[in-house]
Amino acid sequence: MTATTRSTAMLRARLRNVYWIGGGSGGGKSAIARRLAATYGLSVYATDDVMLDHARRSTPGDAPELARFMEMGMDERWVNRSPDTMLDTFHWYRGEGFALIVEDLLRLSADGGVVAEGFRLLPHLVEPLLEDRNHAVWLLPTPRFRWAAFNSRGTAWDIANRTSDPERAQRNLLERDRMFTDRLVAETRRLGLPAVELDTMSEDVLFRIVAEKFALERASTSS
Repeated sequence: MTATTRSTAMLRARLRNVYWIGGGSGGGKSAIARRLAATYGLSVYATDDVMLDHARRSTPGDAPELARFMEMGMDERWVNRSPDTMLDTFHWYRGEGFALIVEDLLRLSADGGVVAEGFRLLPHLVEPLLEDRNHAVWLLPTPRFRWAAFNSRGTAWDIANRTSDPERAQRNLLERDRMFTDRLVAETRRLGLPAVELDTMSEDVLFRIVAEKFALERASTSS
């Protein structure tokens, strides 16, 4: 066994109490994670909530795309670039800062079960860390599902309204998110990882599906 293999095996063992929920924006990751935590006595680790902290803990050497992004104005980020460029250069989509997520989870999971959620949990980065492949799922919304979710939250225009051309920025963001979700669909299929494709589904139904995939009912009964 090589040193790398031993290190990966150790990480898997130390992260065995983590349940991972990744996926595209608007897929209900946060809501499902909170309900699972409340129902089964888990803690929640929301990767969105630590983005600013992780940006502060990063350097241009280990997060070059983040450094470039931080130097851009709002129009350069969301209006003047194509959705393809936005997708291919967005730092979190490239996995920058993922090591900091793992570092945080190693500390948290030592105290019990954790539901980690967020779009930053990319399938190819999470897969090597899974001792049990049923401890991860990706929620993959269609454009229609995503738009309905954004509108219900009242956040559809938050970023776009801070640019000089909100309508174009919104179109760019929605197209970038669509392409990102398509990428997740392909990647979860290639790796054989659990995923739920969302078009029309209530939160209650989705909660039951994810809890069943994680076998949390059985885990809570046996503990």
